[in-house]
Amino acid sequence: MEMASRETVKRAEQLVERAMKGNDASHDSWHVWRVRDLSLSLAREEGLSSNPHSMEIVELAALLHDIGDYKYLRDPSEEKLVENFLEDEGIDESKKTKILSIIKGMGFKDELAGLGNPELSLEFGLVQDADRLDAIGAIGIARCFTFGGNRNRVLHDPAIKPRSDLSKEQYMKREEQTTVNHFHEKLLKLKDLMKTKAGQRRAEKRHKFMEEYLKEFYEEWDGRA
Repeated sequence: MEMASRETVKRAEQLVERAMKGNDASHDSWHVWRVRDLSLSLAREEGLSSNPHSMEIVELAALLHDIGDYKYLRDPSEEKLVENFLEDEGIDESKKTKILSIIKGMGFKDELAGLGNPELSLEFGLVQDADRLDAIGAIGIARCFTFGGNRNRVLHDPAIKPRSDLSKEQYMKREEQTTVNHFHEKLLKLKDLMKTKAGQRRAEKRHKFMEEYLKEFYEEWDGRA
């Protein structure tokens, strides 16, 4: 990547720090740095490192993907932050369109509604896989309980069963749900939704770790462990 791009990356990092400052630790700037590192690592595994144009799209989309997230929206103007940033940086139109379409199509709720990214470009798959990898495994477990605690959610209630065949609307109404049910409603499904070979390989181990964790959790909950 040429020098100007590194400057853009630096300013994108600063925007992340500012925009996500008030978020809890499940969706803070550390989450974004991990997703950026994972995205670039997966991209190298998929043989993309010789394409600076694609690597730049992947890095910027990964850095900017959670700015203006509906779960943390404090002001409607935040939805325009990313678009304005790319505009101010003079990112060319085709690159800008690609970055914005990756960010727009990232969400699990959109996939539930059949609104995933229409092009399914490799860059899109890499960034979405990286974001989903950070939602599973050891870090995924820590983030899940952090988010649940922040929203004052019940840890586990055997009387509340996980919902199957969720619609986008039901998924977004999570108030009545427990933190442990979120594993069944979303996190355990992510392994099979990975878009790249590199993402699928990494998801296997993290998925297995979550399954073992839940098995232990239920045994301890029932006093069997």
